[in-house]
Amino acid sequence: MKAEQITAEEIKKKYFEFFKEKGHRIIKSESLIPEHDPTVLFTTAGMHPLVPFILGQPHPMGKRIADAQKCVRTGDIESVGDATHLTFFEMLGNWSFGDYFKKEAIEWSFEFLTNEKWLGIPIEKLAVTCFEGNSDAPRDEESAEIWMKLGIPAERIRFLPKEDNFWGPAGQTGPCGPCSEMFYWKGENNPKEFNTNDRKWVEIWNDVFMEYNKTKEGKYEMLKQKNVDTGMGLERITAMLQGKKSIYDTELFKPILEKIKSMAEKYEERSARIIADHLKAATFILGDDKKVEPSNVEQGYILRRLIRRAIRHGREIGIKENFTAETAKKVIEIYEKDYEELNKNQKFILSQLDEEENRFKKVISEGLKAAEAVFSEKTPIPAEKYIKLMQSPSHEQIIEGVWTKKKQGENYEVKEAGITENEIDKAAITGKEGFLLYQSYGFPEELIIEIAREKKLLFHRAEFAKELEKHQETSRVGAEKKFKSGLADKSEQTTKLHTATHLLNEALRRVVDKNIKQKGSNITPERLRFDFNFNRKLTPEEIKKVEDEVNGIIKKGLNVKRTEMTVEEAKKLGAQALFTEKYGERVSVYNVSGYSIEVCTGPHVKNTSELGVFKIVKEEAVSAGVRRIKAILT
Repeated sequence: MKAEQITAEEIKKKYFEFFKEKGHRIIKSESLIPEHDPTVLFTTAGMHPLVPFILGQPHPMGKRIADAQKCVRTGDIESVGDATHLTFFEMLGNWSFGDYFKKEAIEWSFEFLTNEKWLGIPIEKLAVTCFEGNSDAPRDEESAEIWMKLGIPAERIRFLPKEDNFWGPAGQTGPCGPCSEMFYWKGENNPKEFNTNDRKWVEIWNDVFMEYNKTKEGKYEMLKQKNVDTGMGLERITAMLQGKKSIYDTELFKPILEKIKSMAEKYEERSARIIADHLKAATFILGDDKKVEPSNVEQGYILRRLIRRAIRHGREIGIKENFTAETAKKVIEIYEKDYEELNKNQKFILSQLDEEENRFKKVISEGLKAAEAVFSEKTPIPAEKYIKLMQSPSHEQIIEGVWTKKKQGENYEVKEAGITENEIDKAAITGKEGFLLYQSYGFPEELIIEIAREKKLLFHRAEFAKELEKHQETSRVGAEKKFKSGLADKSEQTTKLHTATHLLNEALRRVVDKNIKQKGSNITPERLRFDFNFNRKLTPEEIKKVEDEVNGIIKKGLNVKRTEMTVEEAKKLGAQALFTEKYGERVSVYNVSGYSIEVCTGPHVKNTSELGVFKIVKEEAVSAGVRRIKAILT
């Protein structure tokens, strides 16, 4: 098969076949909404759902697994629309939990990429990077030697520092280790040299070797269980193998872009790409079984931001009628074979998009008038200076520095662009002005920034974030900084709250309604949050009875036991489970001495007597027919 003819579906199929031959079990993608990880709003990498197994818990499917995990990342949202950046993507990954390590991982990566049976990439088009070492961990000569033995010449192997070639930990502590990244040359002729700054060299795969644990004291200790975690973006490798200039030129985007083009009066490529990307991400978030809706907090805030940013770009290219639901239908057509939840939840997806589009239309017209009134009072920065300033990688810090220094009474000039303090002040939309637009007209921060940039103005984002904080809103900045505990916090208190969540789940069924089922949960070291189906507010008496029920089980000192079994066996036991279609052949089941039985990845205490006193601090509505409880242990 010629490279340009290979499809994303075929690449995924080959990937799974290859790793099956290497003894891996293929597992389904987990939810986009992390089940027990308080550190992230969305699943941003294939490793998030697998953290308990990276930390040592046995995986029911064994020590070798492979998957295609759906992911959402918003950190690069400003770059979306270029050749390689996306909000939603599929991450192909293979995993070793205390089994094989560097040698096998690198050899298999090389074989899959270069063997004619698989991807058949010429070795001349590949280069790799390895960790150069520092005071915490040595230079990764082992990986480099393995690559050279396979045929990668020394001149196409570069050693890079920690920020480039050392993964994690995501929080202050936890598993981490060096990584080796693979790059593909997308130029026509064979490369003369390997330079990671050359855009024709595109990173396609990353092998992470988690062999260290970073302690609270900042020391890097060797892990008892060494793990391999790899990630290859399906969209990017598809574009590279098809010889496309952009990921948006592949079959994963073309039908969506064609639909957008058919609805637009003045087609503009970047806006169309942003619409396609954002509505694909929104479709998958809405299609998730955890039923996130657009809102002003947490995942709902990001979802609303994506939809409204897409709507704004739709206006820019002259789309007059509602178009988000029509665009989403194309997304569903592309992915429904692999992700059955999109079909199952199609009605919800389309109705939520349509409602949000109508909601935004009502506020946008009036809001734009109000925004124009604010912006018209500002003095734009001269075009040449503005472009120069925005091209600086540190332009936001430069601007913030001006405002900070002004408070200290110092004169300051932005030398990089030749812009004076006075010019910046006259071009500045204050945090209070931005918050007024947000509060009164539903303008998200992103929309204010975009309009400001169009008019060559500046937006005081730090002030805006403070205003949001004052009014107990979750802004983009607030959402990103909210969870500070580190990836999949396994602290003692978090573990206790995890077990308490199981007890709460069962207590609600026994005390309130036997038909109650879990709709989602989130646990931090401070509290647990539990969502469940119910059509009314709980009475104070019901809340007290649920508390008493949980505390009664805690006092009994019941043992918590983990066993592995098939999904069918778990069902026969009456085990509660969220979205059982996502599970593999075997699952972990936690049994609290016959009181509570749930399919879960853990971690949990060994006995309920370890928990302390359970207290419900809040009970509220989340959406139609879904309630939320927040509780603590003291």
